[in-house]
Amino acid sequence: MIIIPARLASTRFPQKVLTDIGGLPMVVRTAKQVEHLDRVVVAADDESIIKVCKEYGIEAMLTSTTHKSGTDRINECANIAGVDADELIINVQADEPFIEAGVVETLMRRLKKLQSNKEKFIMASCYNAINEDVAKDPNLVKVVHDAQDNAIYFSRSLIPYNQGGGATYFGHIGIYGFDKKSLNEFCNLSDAPIEDIEKLEQLRAIYHGKKISMIKVASTGFGIDTKEDLSRAIEIFL
Repeated sequence: MIIIPARLASTRFPQKVLTDIGGLPMVVRTAKQVEHLDRVVVAADDESIIKVCKEYGIEAMLTSTTHKSGTDRINECANIAGVDADELIINVQADEPFIEAGVVETLMRRLKKLQSNKEKFIMASCYNAINEDVAKDPNLVKVVHDAQDNAIYFSRSLIPYNQGGGATYFGHIGIYGFDKKSLNEFCNLSDAPIEDIEKLEQLRAIYHGKKISMIKVASTGFGIDTKEDLSRAIEIFL
Protein backbone atom coordinates (compact mmCIF):
# COMPACT_ATOMS: atom_id res chain seq x y z
CA MET A 1 0.00 0.00 0.00
CA ILE A 2 1.26 3.48 -0.87
CA ILE A 3 0.11 6.33 1.36
CA ILE A 4 0.78 9.97 0.52
CA PRO A 5 0.51 12.34 3.52
CA ALA A 6 -0.83 15.72 2.40
CA ARG A 7 -0.99 18.72 4.70
CA LEU A 8 -2.65 21.90 3.44
CA ALA A 9 -1.09 24.35 5.90
CA SER A 10 2.57 23.89 5.01
CA THR A 11 4.64 26.32 7.06
CA ARG A 12 7.20 27.22 4.42
CA PHE A 13 4.93 26.90 1.38
CA PRO A 14 1.17 27.20 2.19
CA GLN A 15 -1.19 25.03 0.10
CA LYS A 16 1.83 23.60 -1.70
CA VAL A 17 0.23 20.20 -2.27
CA LEU A 18 -2.52 21.76 -4.43
CA THR A 19 -0.15 23.84 -6.55
CA ASP A 20 -0.46 23.23 -10.29
CA ILE A 21 2.32 21.12 -11.79
CA GLY A 22 1.87 20.77 -15.53
CA GLY A 23 -1.92 20.86 -15.39
CA LEU A 24 -2.37 18.69 -12.29
CA PRO A 25 -2.41 19.51 -8.58
CA MET A 26 0.91 18.45 -7.07
CA VAL A 27 -0.53 15.74 -4.84
CA VAL A 28 -2.47 14.28 -7.77
CA ARG A 29 0.57 14.24 -10.03
CA THR A 30 2.55 12.49 -7.29
CA ALA A 31 -0.19 9.87 -6.86
CA LYS A 32 -0.37 9.22 -10.61
CA GLN A 33 3.38 8.59 -10.71
CA VAL A 34 2.92 5.45 -8.59
CA GLU A 35 -0.74 4.43 -8.86
CA HIS A 36 0.08 1.48 -11.15
CA LEU A 37 2.30 -0.12 -8.50
CA ASP A 38 -0.15 -0.67 -5.65
CA ARG A 39 -3.18 0.79 -3.94
CA VAL A 40 -2.59 4.51 -3.42
CA VAL A 41 -4.32 6.55 -0.72
CA VAL A 42 -3.81 10.23 0.06
CA ALA A 43 -3.92 10.93 3.83
CA ALA A 44 -5.20 14.51 3.95
CA ASP A 45 -5.77 17.00 6.75
CA ASP A 46 -8.33 19.11 4.90
CA GLU A 47 -11.52 18.47 2.94
CA SER A 48 -10.25 20.61 0.05
CA ILE A 49 -7.52 18.03 -0.62
CA ILE A 50 -10.08 15.21 -0.43
CA LYS A 51 -12.27 16.99 -2.96
CA VAL A 52 -9.44 17.58 -5.43
CA CYS A 53 -8.25 13.98 -5.18
CA LYS A 54 -11.74 12.62 -5.84
CA GLU A 55 -12.05 14.82 -8.91
CA TYR A 56 -9.08 12.97 -10.38
CA GLY A 57 -10.09 9.50 -9.19
CA ILE A 58 -7.52 9.34 -6.38
CA GLU A 59 -8.57 7.64 -3.13
CA ALA A 60 -8.21 9.95 -0.13
CA MET A 61 -8.96 9.81 3.58
CA LEU A 62 -9.36 12.63 6.08
CA THR A 63 -6.94 12.51 9.01
CA SER A 64 -6.28 14.67 12.05
CA THR A 65 -4.97 18.23 11.76
CA THR A 66 -2.76 17.78 14.83
CA HIS A 67 -0.19 15.24 13.61
CA LYS A 68 3.41 16.24 14.20
CA SER A 69 4.75 14.37 11.17
CA GLY A 70 3.71 12.79 7.90
CA THR A 71 4.56 9.39 9.32
CA ASP A 72 2.05 9.86 12.14
CA ARG A 73 -0.49 10.84 9.49
CA ILE A 74 0.02 7.75 7.36
CA ASN A 75 -0.26 5.57 10.45
CA GLU A 76 -3.71 6.98 11.18
CA CYS A 77 -4.67 6.40 7.56
CA ALA A 78 -3.45 2.80 7.72
CA ASN A 79 -5.47 2.28 10.90
CA ILE A 80 -8.60 3.68 9.22
CA ALA A 81 -8.00 1.37 6.25
CA GLY A 82 -7.64 -1.65 8.54
CA VAL A 83 -4.19 -2.61 7.27
CA ASP A 84 -2.80 -5.92 8.59
CA ALA A 85 0.27 -5.88 10.85
CA ASP A 86 2.54 -7.47 8.22
CA GLU A 87 1.41 -5.39 5.25
CA LEU A 88 4.07 -3.21 3.69
CA ILE A 89 3.41 0.52 3.57
CA ILE A 90 5.28 3.01 1.42
CA ASN A 91 5.22 6.67 2.45
CA VAL A 92 5.62 8.86 -0.65
CA GLN A 93 5.79 12.59 0.07
CA ALA A 94 3.10 14.70 -1.60
CA ASP A 95 5.73 17.17 -2.83
CA GLU A 96 7.59 14.55 -4.90
CA PRO A 97 5.74 14.79 -8.25
CA PHE A 98 8.74 13.40 -10.12
CA ILE A 99 9.27 10.31 -7.97
CA GLU A 100 10.26 7.42 -10.25
CA ALA A 101 8.31 4.17 -10.11
CA GLY A 102 11.63 2.30 -10.18
CA VAL A 103 12.68 3.92 -6.90
CA VAL A 104 9.46 2.76 -5.24
CA GLU A 105 9.89 -0.75 -6.61
CA THR A 106 13.47 -0.89 -5.31
CA LEU A 107 12.24 0.13 -1.86
CA MET A 108 9.53 -2.53 -1.98
CA ARG A 109 12.13 -5.20 -2.72
CA ARG A 110 14.28 -4.12 0.24
CA LEU A 111 11.27 -4.24 2.56
CA LYS A 112 10.41 -7.75 1.41
CA LYS A 113 14.02 -8.80 2.04
CA LEU A 114 13.88 -7.38 5.56
CA GLN A 115 10.66 -9.32 6.13
CA SER A 116 12.22 -12.54 4.87
CA ASN A 117 15.12 -11.96 7.27
CA LYS A 118 12.54 -11.70 10.05
CA GLU A 119 13.77 -8.30 11.22
CA LYS A 120 11.91 -7.15 14.31
CA PHE A 121 11.73 -3.51 13.17
CA ILE A 122 11.32 -2.83 9.46
CA MET A 123 11.98 0.66 8.13
CA ALA A 124 13.80 1.60 4.94
CA SER A 125 14.48 4.62 2.75
CA CYS A 126 16.55 5.74 -0.25
CA TYR A 127 19.37 8.10 -1.17
CA ASN A 128 21.42 9.14 -4.17
CA ALA A 129 24.86 10.62 -4.73
CA ILE A 130 25.05 14.43 -4.91
CA ASN A 131 27.86 16.92 -5.39
CA GLU A 132 29.11 19.32 -2.73
CA ASP A 133 27.37 22.38 -4.16
CA VAL A 134 24.00 20.62 -4.06
CA ALA A 135 24.78 19.24 -0.59
CA LYS A 136 25.16 22.75 0.81
CA ASP A 137 21.43 23.41 0.33
CA PRO A 138 19.72 23.09 3.75
CA ASN A 139 16.45 22.19 2.03
CA LEU A 140 18.09 18.98 0.80
CA VAL A 141 18.51 16.46 3.60
CA LYS A 142 21.80 14.57 3.71
CA VAL A 143 22.43 11.11 5.13
CA VAL A 144 25.46 9.09 6.23
CA HIS A 145 25.23 5.32 6.64
CA ASP A 146 27.24 2.45 8.11
CA ALA A 147 28.83 -0.60 6.47
CA GLN A 148 25.50 -2.46 6.63
CA ASP A 149 23.69 0.38 4.80
CA ASN A 150 21.83 1.50 7.92
CA ALA A 151 21.48 5.23 8.48
CA ILE A 152 23.77 6.78 11.06
CA TYR A 153 22.43 10.32 10.83
CA PHE A 154 20.36 12.69 8.70
CA SER A 155 20.93 16.44 8.61
CA ARG A 156 20.13 19.61 6.76
CA SER A 157 23.77 20.57 7.37
CA LEU A 158 26.63 19.46 5.17
CA ILE A 159 27.60 15.97 6.38
CA PRO A 160 30.18 14.58 6.55
CA TYR A 161 32.35 17.61 7.28
CA ASN A 162 35.14 17.63 4.70
CA GLN A 163 38.44 18.25 6.48
CA GLY A 164 40.64 17.71 3.45
CA GLY A 165 39.59 14.18 2.49
CA GLY A 166 37.64 13.07 -0.54
CA ALA A 167 34.15 13.46 0.92
CA THR A 168 31.16 11.85 -0.78
CA TYR A 169 27.72 13.29 -0.16
CA PHE A 170 24.40 11.50 -0.25
CA GLY A 171 21.02 13.18 -0.59
CA HIS A 172 18.05 11.61 1.16
CA ILE A 173 15.06 10.90 -1.06
CA GLY A 174 11.81 11.58 0.78
CA ILE A 175 10.34 8.10 0.64
CA TYR A 176 9.99 5.62 3.49
CA GLY A 177 8.81 2.05 3.85
CA PHE A 178 7.61 0.08 6.87
CA ASP A 179 5.57 -2.94 7.71
CA LYS A 180 2.45 -1.87 9.58
CA LYS A 181 3.55 -3.06 13.02
CA SER A 182 6.86 -1.17 12.72
CA LEU A 183 5.04 1.94 11.53
CA ASN A 184 2.84 1.78 14.59
CA GLU A 185 5.89 1.22 16.82
CA PHE A 186 7.63 4.25 15.30
CA CYS A 187 4.63 6.46 15.96
CA ASN A 188 4.48 5.34 19.58
CA LEU A 189 8.10 6.27 20.27
CA SER A 190 8.60 9.38 22.36
CA ASP A 191 9.70 12.51 20.51
CA ALA A 192 13.45 12.93 20.09
CA PRO A 193 15.08 16.28 20.91
CA ILE A 194 17.22 16.10 17.75
CA GLU A 195 14.06 15.48 15.69
CA ASP A 196 12.73 18.86 16.77
CA ILE A 197 16.05 20.61 16.24
CA GLU A 198 16.56 19.40 12.66
CA LYS A 199 12.83 19.12 11.88
CA LEU A 200 13.45 15.61 10.55
CA GLU A 201 11.07 12.96 11.82
CA GLN A 202 13.27 9.99 10.83
CA LEU A 203 15.74 10.99 13.55
CA ARG A 204 13.18 9.71 16.06
CA ALA A 205 13.97 6.14 14.98
CA ILE A 206 17.74 6.60 15.21
CA TYR A 207 17.47 8.31 18.62
CA HIS A 208 15.67 5.24 19.95
CA GLY A 209 18.18 2.79 18.45
CA LYS A 210 16.03 1.62 15.54
CA LYS A 211 17.63 0.72 12.21
CA ILE A 212 16.70 2.49 8.99
CA SER A 213 17.89 0.42 6.04
CA MET A 214 19.16 2.70 3.25
CA ILE A 215 19.21 1.95 -0.47
CA LYS A 216 21.28 3.82 -3.04
CA VAL A 217 19.31 4.57 -6.18
CA ALA A 218 19.79 6.58 -9.36
CA SER A 219 17.19 9.33 -9.36
CA THR A 220 16.72 12.61 -11.18
CA GLY A 221 13.51 13.46 -9.35
CA PHE A 222 13.33 16.29 -6.84
CA GLY A 223 11.00 17.52 -4.15
CA ILE A 224 9.22 20.87 -4.20
CA ASP A 225 10.46 22.66 -1.09
CA THR A 226 10.69 26.25 -2.32
CA LYS A 227 9.20 28.61 -4.89
CA GLU A 228 12.42 28.13 -6.87
CA ASP A 229 11.79 24.37 -6.96
CA LEU A 230 8.28 25.09 -8.20
CA SER A 231 9.58 27.27 -11.02
CA ARG A 232 11.99 24.51 -12.00
CA ALA A 233 9.16 21.96 -12.00
CA ILE A 234 6.88 24.14 -14.12
CA GLU A 235 9.65 24.66 -16.68
CA ILE A 236 9.79 20.89 -17.24
CA PHE A 237 6.26 20.98 -18.64
CA LEU A 238 6.68 24.07 -20.80
